[in-house]
Amino acid sequence: MTDTAPARRALADRLEKAGVLTTPCWRAAVEAVPRELFLKPGVFLPTDDGRWRPVTAAGADPVEWAEIAYSDQTLTTQLDGHRTADQAPSLVTGVPTSSSTTPVTVLGMIEELDVQDGHQVLEIGTGTGYSSALLCHRLGEDNVTTVEVDPHVAARADTALETAGFSTWSVTGDGLLGHPRRAPYDRTIATCAVRRIPHTWIRQTRPGGIILATLGTWPYGTGLAKVTVTENGTAEGRITGRASFMQARSQATVPVAGDLSARTAYADSERTAKLSPLMLEEWTSAFFAQLAAPGAQFVRATAVDGTRLLYVFDSGHESFAAFTADRNGDGWTVRQGGPVALWDDIEQALTAWQDAGSPDITAVQLHITDRTHTYKIGDNPALRWEHRLV
Repeated sequence: MTDTAPARRALADRLEKAGVLTTPCWRAAVEAVPRELFLKPGVFLPTDDGRWRPVTAAGADPVEWAEIAYSDQTLTTQLDGHRTADQAPSLVTGVPTSSSTTPVTVLGMIEELDVQDGHQVLEIGTGTGYSSALLCHRLGEDNVTTVEVDPHVAARADTALETAGFSTWSVTGDGLLGHPRRAPYDRTIATCAVRRIPHTWIRQTRPGGIILATLGTWPYGTGLAKVTVTENGTAEGRITGRASFMQARSQATVPVAGDLSARTAYADSERTAKLSPLMLEEWTSAFFAQLAAPGAQFVRATAVDGTRLLYVFDSGHESFAAFTADRNGDGWTVRQGGPVALWDDIEQALTAWQDAGSPDITAVQLHITDRTHTYKIGDNPALRWEHRLV
């Protein structure tokens, strides 16, 4: 077996140099926890043609396996909700549904959680169990409760945690792993993206406790929310930066499928777009677009003749915006249909954002009650978005 202690120390050095690993206790956790244990039975590596190459822990050269395990990248461990690398003997296609997130993101979030000795931590989304192991090393396994909805993923994480030396870990019927403690928790961290922070999490976190969660509905353009629970059962905080995680399955958006031309055949309006829809491919502007249209999906497609097509769909409101590039290449035409003029709302938000000097997402403040998520930048009414919980 390859000794990965040098690789763990090298990873800690890189994370420290990147500025995300700042405290000795977390460095000790990175140096102690073998990430390779939490990648079994294997990973899927992306190929240039959009497929996935399976690499298994048992079949890979030990040196290659260690290099993969300690690379600075997110490693996909499951496709399509069930397939693992040992079940795919050759190149495959599929949608990632579980992964080991890049260590720079994991440690950046854990450091920002600001845990102290004796804190009880609730982790939403065990995944491979690597971040759970880091928390256990720092706080002690009796102080960490982690939840995973996929029983197969949970079972693999359970095995990895036991192998790593965190004793008597087991999966329970309600998806809890480890030594489950009763609320309230001092800290709650979600290693999956959500459209909104469930108020259950707020009720389970003590007043003064911190919740960290990635907010957004797209694979990119999402933001890390850090909020503090108040005495009256609300939460106050802000967006602290970019973050990208797979969506929590309970809140996952169903991908738009079928004949897109048929779905957009009957438009209520057609006009020249004031702003380019290509702004939706940029992280910060995509984040603000999602604030304006929280139920929307941004979809890219190519026509038979090679023409690039872009869409925004909101299935909940049965609305769409369809874009085609002008022949001269200088602009875009937008067609909109349904009860919500999606592009009107997004354009208004992005224009207000630009008029304010295009502030970063870290300027966004967040207030959460049991009925609403309210996002705002200062007191500008044009930069205020209220998402009511249905």
